Amino acid sequence: MPQTLAPGQTLTVQDVADLIDHALLKPELTPAEVERACRELAEQEIWSVCVRPSDVAMARAAVEGHSTRVCTVIGFPHGTTTTSTKVAEAKQALADGATELDMVLNIGCLRGGDADLVREDIAAVVEVGHAAGALVKVIFETALLDDAQKVAACRASQEAGADFVKTSTGFAGGGATLPDVRLMRASTGPDVQVKASGGVRDIDTLLAMVAEGVTRIGTSSTEALLAGAREREAAGTLVVPEPGADVTDPDGQDY
Repeated sequence: MPQTLAPGQTLTVQDVADLIDHALLKPELTPAEVERACRELAEQEIWSVCVRPSDVAMARAAVEGHSTRVCTVIGFPHGTTTTSTKVAEAKQALADGATELDMVLNIGCLRGGDADLVREDIAAVVEVGHAAGALVKVIFETALLDDAQKVAACRASQEAGADFVKTSTGFAGGGATLPDVRLMRASTGPDVQVKASGGVRDIDTLLAMVAEGVTRIGTSSTEALLAGAREREAAGTLVVPEPGADVTDPDGQDY
């Protein structure tokens, strides 16, 4: 899939599937529920399943034979574990078969103005991830940050070599908004992609996010998104709109 999808571009259902990291992160999910979901999602050839660290090895086996990848979270959901702990988590996840790591930056240190610590924390995970050929995404928790802090998080992520900046965990009372993804896209260079997570439940919202430069969607609403994509494809209207719409569900609760 291209790094960006241009306004006016016609998509396929597979293009939409290639945007999706399906979240299986709720603490109450049983291993059997996660395994079953991974198998069903892999049949739809979505980009990845994003599972809890303890589920990585099982998820890797469940998606075997399909293009669907295994993503997991690091320092989740608060970002307050030590750098050495995040590195250890990353190494274990990679050994278990993860190929993408979504790490939570140290939110408190960012809000406290310690950009150096935040950057070094990210860089340590990036080093481990990239050595194994894995992508690293940095979760900001935008609902807890002001715009200046979001820009600082973008700068720290880019300087640390991260592959993506990501809006939210889905567990802090807010999710992706169009103003936030616009700001994140404007505050990072072309080598850093933007992932919108939380609140993307319908195809209109997904397409509006894509129009703003988002190239990955974190969601637990995959079934609804793909159903909407199929309807639009059949009607010949699965097209990236012009940027500027605001259709995001304000509560952002999607995980």
